[in-house]
Amino acid sequence: MKTLNNFKIIGIDHGYGNMKTANCCFPTGVIASDTEPPFTNDLLIWNNKYYSIGIGHKEFTADKFTDEDYYILTLAAIARELNRERITDAKIFIAAGLPLTWVTRQKEEFKKYLLQHRTVDFNFRRTDYHIEIIGADVFPQGFSAIAETLGEFKGTTMLCDIGNGTMNLLKISDRKPDMLNMFTEKYGVYQCTLAVREAMMREHHTNLDESIITEVLKKGTADIDGEYLKTIITAAKAYTAEIFRKLREHDYNPKLMKLYVVGGGGCLIRHFGEYDKDRVFINSDICATVKGYEYIAYTKLVKNGGAV
Repeated sequence: MKTLNNFKIIGIDHGYGNMKTANCCFPTGVIASDTEPPFTNDLLIWNNKYYSIGIGHKEFTADKFTDEDYYILTLAAIARELNRERITDAKIFIAAGLPLTWVTRQKEEFKKYLLQHRTVDFNFRRTDYHIEIIGADVFPQGFSAIAETLGEFKGTTMLCDIGNGTMNLLKISDRKPDMLNMFTEKYGVYQCTLAVREAMMREHHTNLDESIITEVLKKGTADIDGEYLKTIITAAKAYTAEIFRKLREHDYNPKLMKLYVVGGGGCLIRHFGEYDKDRVFINSDICATVKGYEYIAYTKLVKNGGAV
């Protein structure tokens, strides 16, 4: 969260697996109810409805502005950031993002979605919040993670942003993004999770809990049966090899360029990929992109004299 004049700039990454701010990360899940649920640790109350945050798993949707849940999750993300500084009343400018090749087409609709209510009064984790959303802007995923350090990208680099639902690719040539070489693939961590589940059912006739799969993908191991672990790792390696195949389809050549990986899916490359560590950099900060949203928004607003 950044401060400019009398308002707060809050970056929010509306991921398919996790919602992220510059300082927080929580599962992209929400369950609505007309009555107060029995567990209220992450409860958001708005318009006389109760929303359990971080519960369940969102289905992939290319048009997030058609899904009300992402607005509820936006409020939860704002509250988490404000709570870090013990703020309950604030003017907010939202800095968000969309996949590289979707920004141009969806930017205005997504901004309208984020700005659907000027003032919002809600309760999160038993704390009342009053916010005024004074503006919003939408930036390209992946690229935002390197926007502040773009001047350091000499030669040619393939930027690879692996999220839960999509993979964004962008070629950087001599410190400049190549607009003719950017791609978005529906090929993220969640698809790897599905591949692992299918392998477990095929090899062991076992339905594996998603939390175990997530642990192995993040850490490369877990305290489970050795044969089960072997099956998960084999499936993850096969999936990661497919990531590199898709990279090559889009002209990635490790002998001619470096690879810069951002996003939560970087763990797949780190643990299960075969690559030259001198030519591949994996940014382990899963909030790097959303920090980039804040940086770009702040810079843009300052150049505009602070006017929204």
